[in-house]
This record gives sequence, structure tokens and C-alpha cells, in this order.
Amino acid sequence: MRRLLLHPKLVLATRILLGLIFLAAALPKIADPPGFAKAIWAYGLFPPWSINPLALLLPWLELVCGLALCLGRWTRAAALWCSILLLAFSLALAIDLARQHPTDCGCFGSSSQRSEAERMVDMRWALGRDLGLLLLAIQLSWSSLRRQDRRPGSEPEGARP
Repeated sequence: MRRLLLHPKLVLATRILLGLIFLAAALPKIADPPGFAKAIWAYGLFPPWSINPLALLLPWLELVCGLALCLGRWTRAAALWCSILLLAFSLALAIDLARQHPTDCGCFGSSSQRSEAERMVDMRWALGRDLGLLLLAIQLSWSSLRRQDRRPGSEPEGARP
């Protein structure tokens, strides 16, 4: 199983897929900061002073991470940031699901008006999607650590005869 998870073709496909998803999520938010700020505010989890800075910074962080993954640059850092972001997004969705507080996730920009029941279903799907993406980001982080361990000269001192 370990060999399959570390296979270079799987790592490449995972890196590009996750990068494209983060790019697709970032672009509509960058184009509509007030809409994304409204989505953040709807969660009811953040102090008012933090909403605008989050709405301005998070999409650019997503964009940089997506570009880094697609281009194969700073892969470990980008995968780590993606993991942190996905964990935060999942936590926010889970809290609002537990509170029975239907909100639009804001993941890919603004969405149309829907009923509370439809938003609750969408939140469950978004949580499942984010947890699946989190597993991909963890797999990328793990594979980049394993690659670093196998580089020449990365053995601990005294390991070479």
C-alpha cells in the first residue's frame, strides 16, 4: 500500500488535481471579496474585525497554494497549507452542522438562494469533499517527506559506512 501511495504518477496526479481545485476555489473569491466576506460572516464563527482580512487573504493563499502544486514548486509547504486550510474549512462546516445552522460554504464563490434543508445537505457534501481533499493533501505531505528522506546526503550522520 505504501508503494502505491508513493508512486510518482499518483503523487503527480494528486498534486495537479488538488492544485486545480484550489485554483478553481480561489478565483471566484478573488473576483468577489464582498461575497466571500458575506459567506464567512454567515458561519457566525469569527469576530467581526476578522471577516474582511480573512476574505482578502484566504483566496490569495488558496491561489498561491494551487499554483505551487500545479507547477511543482514548494510542494511540501503548499500541501501543508492546503491541509491546514482544509482542516479549518472542515471544522467550520462541522460546527455549523452540529449547531443545525445552515450556511453556504462559500467554497467556490457565491451560490444561488436555496432552502435551509438544501443548504444542510450541501454542507454535508462539502464536509465530505473537504475531508477527502484533506486526505489527498496529507498524502502529498507524506510523499514529499518520504522523497526528502530518500535524497542522497539526507541520511543521519553515521548511517553511511
